[in-house]
Formats: sequence, C-alpha cells, structure tokens
Amino acid sequence: MPGITLTLSGAPDAALASRLSHELTELTARVLDKQPSQTMVIVRFVDSGLWFIDSESLESLGRNSFRLEVTITDETTTVEQKRRYQRESYDLLSGRIGNVHPHSNVHIIDVRATAYGYGGVPQAAKLWG
Repeated sequence: MPGITLTLSGAPDAALASRLSHELTELTARVLDKQPSQTMVIVRFVDSGLWFIDSESLESLGRNSFRLEVTITDETTTVEQKRRYQRESYDLLSGRIGNVHPHSNVHIIDVRATAYGYGGVPQAAKLWG
C-alpha cells in the first residue's frame, strides 16, 4: 500500500493536485509495481513565503519546490526501481510546476511490513498470511 504525500510550494490548486495524484499513482504502479487501488495520495500546499532553503524563502528566491514522500513496504522494490522512480518522479514534478529549486526532493520510505497497514491489518498479514 503506497502512501504518497506530495507537498508543493504555492497557493492551493485543486486541478493541479488532482492531475498530479493521477500521474503519481500511475508512475508508482508502473515503476514500483504497486496497485493503484491501494495507493493513497495526499497533496499539500505551502505558501512560498513559508518554505525556506538555506534560510531564504522560496518567495524571495523566486523559485518553486516540492517534496515527494512515498511510503512502501520494505524489501518489495529493487534499488534500480527506486533509482528510476527518483528520476521519473523528479522529472514529472519539475515539468508540472516549473522553475524548481534544485533542492526539491523525492524521499522513498521503506517501512517494515509489521509497522503499517490499512483496514486495521498490517501489511505483513497481507503479504505472508
């Protein structure tokens, strides 16, 4: 069950959030081999004046940024899949929001199968019975 949290700089934009939710779900399924029906996406927006890199706001820098966090079950993807996901998701988001600060980032979080789940059942029970 991938849990995706995307934080974008700027004002809330429901159309952009919906589009990126769809595209990230598709990318996660294609590259990390995850089920779209089990993929959750939360999109947050942070005012550019409240996002800082090296103590300077994105607003003052005249840049945009994002932080993509993807939680997946540990040992269910390869290093090559993660490497590819890092590149493709960075390229996708950079292209959609434009003028991104180079410190925009993708964080893939491997979580033990006993540490999280959905529907009140840990992933371990779903993976290994």
